[in-house]
Amino acid sequence: MFSRLSLLALFLLAMASPMFAQGQGQASGGGIVLTNAFAMAIASGLCALGQGKAVAGVAEGIARNPGAGAVIRGIGLLGLIFIESLALYTLVIIFVKG
Repeated sequence: MFSRLSLLALFLLAMASPMFAQGQGQASGGGIVLTNAFAMAIASGLCALGQGKAVAGVAEGIARNPGAGAVIRGIGLLGLIFIESLALYTLVIIFVKG
């Protein structure tokens, strides 16, 4: 079992080595700005869709069971926080990368 894990680790290291190479002869990073814009647009759009579905689910859940409204509202708010954090993580990655 140990030899299989060692072989897997060696394979992953060999495949990841081009990722750590530095590009010496590249021109200006004009394409990176466009990539960053697309990444943030996709992340924001999908997070907005997710938030809309989450709010709709919370509203439907409270409408079906008003007695559990406080619990459903709290769980829905926690879900919205997690969804929004995905867009913020994308923004942070764009600032670090760019």
